[in-house]
Amino acid sequence: MVIFYMCFAFVVLLIFNTLTKSFCIKMQMDKHKQAKIFRVINMIMVALLVCSYLRVMNVTV
Repeated sequence: MVIFYMCFAFVVLLIFNTLTKSFCIKMQMDKHKQAKIFRVINMIMVALLVCSYLRVMNVTV
């Protein structure tokens, strides 16, 4: 289950980073602001993935 979820989390983060990059390019943001946006979105996504993993583990136990 852990290996499957790690692969799932990697794919989710990859997709969100791709969407964020296209958003930053479309909005023509400078590099400093892009770095802040990537950091915030990645932290939020990691927190959501950890919470969902813990929820899945509570259901399966």
